[in-house]
Amino acid sequence: MDYTFKETSMTKKVATKKPKGKSTPKKVVKKIATKKTDPKTQIIDSLLELIRVTSTVVPDDVAKTLMKARAQEEKNTTASYAMDIINDNMELAKFKSQPLCQDTGTVIFFIYHPPGFFQNAFKELIKKAVVKATQKGYLRQNSVNSLTGENAGTNLGEGHPSIHFYETNKKEVEVKLVLKGGGCENVSAQYSLPDTALGAGRDLEGVRKVVIDSVYKAQGKGCGPGALGVCIGGDRADSSYNAKKQLLRKLDDKNPIPELAKLENEIVETCNKLGIGPMGFGGKTTLLSCKMTHANRVPASFFVSISYMCWAFRRQGLVLDAKKNTIKKWLY
Repeated sequence: MDYTFKETSMTKKVATKKPKGKSTPKKVVKKIATKKTDPKTQIIDSLLELIRVTSTVVPDDVAKTLMKARAQEEKNTTASYAMDIINDNMELAKFKSQPLCQDTGTVIFFIYHPPGFFQNAFKELIKKAVVKATQKGYLRQNSVNSLTGENAGTNLGEGHPSIHFYETNKKEVEVKLVLKGGGCENVSAQYSLPDTALGAGRDLEGVRKVVIDSVYKAQGKGCGPGALGVCIGGDRADSSYNAKKQLLRKLDDKNPIPELAKLENEIVETCNKLGIGPMGFGGKTTLLSCKMTHANRVPASFFVSISYMCWAFRRQGLVLDAKKNTIKKWLY
């Protein structure tokens, strides 16, 4: 059957059937205007969805690890009960699209972009998305001026959100987001080796001792079972930052450095024998994972930084479509 179409650059195609036989007046094709989304608006919408998903849905690798831990706890114990509550929390948050935790934490963005990228312009779009996410309840009004105690209710302020840019050779933009709650941040730690009180020297055995000590001191706090990001070396600031960046790794990945891969596994196994358990109630699951990296240091210093993340491991990422600015792919 033969159809003809009329189209313009801003109209949808609407089909009309050609008349047969006797000539009849031509039917007018109704032009249906389509709304063209502004590129900046589309980016904000994509970032808003990233914030929503990060706040309300546990990543697959974390959910898998949590469910494995849940199955290992003995039935009718406080530990099992705690893991059941965690499971219910995850399901309700996802179903209702509500935050996994009332403390939506520090908002930390990591942007990986091609050369020639306009960082300042993108930063402004991130801030607009954060404000919208706060208005919609995906983020709590959580950013307070440290000098005045004022809360603007927007999650914007000096140093917040925390935004980090990295130039890559890729053509597309990747955006990763971590929401780090105050409870788990409060039990993060930094040690300076040697630590005579712990008998920890400037070697991997010393590193092992201080990391386990940090987990022991965190028991009952930080909403365990937790996950660790660890950096060996660097100065105080970079060491802490690189430890936090380890939280971007999937829980089931393997460290490419053999000695660190071995140490990661040893720390998780040891900590899960401490009997601290979920929420500090006792049990078999104290630690979900430990991810480690290293950085060069000056001879006078040997810092070990530990970034603790709670069970509500809010981390997600996306790839933006280079032409449409829509979400092309989720990273976790």
